[in-house]
Amino acid sequence: MSEIQIALVGHCGPDAFALQSSIMGFVPGAVLHRLNSMDDLVGMMDQLSLLVVNRVLDGQFGTESGIEFISNLATGSPPAMLISNFPESLEESVAAGAVMGYGKQKMRSPEAESALKSALNLA
Repeated sequence: MSEIQIALVGHCGPDAFALQSSIMGFVPGAVLHRLNSMDDLVGMMDQLSLLVVNRVLDGQFGTESGIEFISNLATGSPPAMLISNFPESLEESVAAGAVMGYGKQKMRSPEAESALKSALNLA
């Protein structure tokens, strides 16, 4: 398999750092990119294995809604996963085309590890 590249989409600095640390623990060797604009994302889309999207986007994406962002992704985009502590938002993201995500409060849990590995076809 080619190198696993994961984009952290629309997360603030502290959240991005915490997510990066937890994801690296579950997927050693993955390359993580912190992206806070659609311009940054577009140029890398074909290299990415997974988009880890914040519920409320920090940056310039044409929307503040992570769910709306996910629903606007083009067919053939890498899988997207919402990060939210609100179960209803996670369900809405799946209805919009995402794979099931998890909450920030659970970022170091077996649930988060399972969700990440499933989205990356590692489980």
